[in-house]
Amino acid sequence: MDTNVNTSPKILNIQGLTKYFGGLGAVQNFDLELKKGDLNGLIGPNGAGKTTVFNLITGIYGTTSGLIEFNGETLAGLEPFEITRLGIARTFQNIRLFQNLTVLDNVRIAYHPHAGYSLTDSILRTETFYKKEIELTEQALDFLAIFGLEGIQNEVAKNLPYGQQRRVEIARALAANPRLLLLDEPAAGMNPKEIIELMDLIHFIHDRFDLTILLIEHQMRVVMGICRYITVMDFGQVIARGNPREIQENPRVIEAYLGKGAGHAA
Repeated sequence: MDTNVNTSPKILNIQGLTKYFGGLGAVQNFDLELKKGDLNGLIGPNGAGKTTVFNLITGIYGTTSGLIEFNGETLAGLEPFEITRLGIARTFQNIRLFQNLTVLDNVRIAYHPHAGYSLTDSILRTETFYKKEIELTEQALDFLAIFGLEGIQNEVAKNLPYGQQRRVEIARALAANPRLLLLDEPAAGMNPKEIIELMDLIHFIHDRFDLTILLIEHQMRVVMGICRYITVMDFGQVIARGNPREIQENPRVIEAYLGKGAGHAA
């Protein structure tokens, strides 16, 4: 019996997912299954359709056809904020922090959908408003401490080094209390030291928050170092699936990255 097989319940089920932009098939007949606790990768050359898949899962794009289910509930027709409330959070290729806000305020924002006060409370600055804001601030400070960010809570986001900005972005995504986290090229632009710290961070949040994680990444050191199972796309379609060793040795994957004939090189 393979002890590496995940026998947990299915959390994400994608079948026949297709997205056309005009006559261009950005994603075609894409299938993917994630089980609770998976830490898997989605890779492929530039333009393969990976980020489009993330945009379809999170409701940024509508599907042309196909099924996306999260914990048995279809995501078709839901707005991004509704999908977030169901328990899916993501980061983006380009960091999307509120650059002129502090680290603390960037994380506090993620708590506000669960603030527990009304619009009237907010406008009139009622006792309920102030009480809940204090609670949210305390929660955000505790969360920053978990990520080792408490010492820079009052720093403006745009003034942080790139690696710390990425850490804050991931912390903000997790403050929404997701069950599934989508990471879109988190290592982009990082130096070797930051990449090692990122890998440690992903392992930490996966275990600490009991998360399921799907990762898009071009840094093969990251993908092969932390992902348990990998799906490979090219030209909008899946061309391979397997564990890191199987993917590294797959001729179709080698050809997609290095060109025709590369998979037959000596």
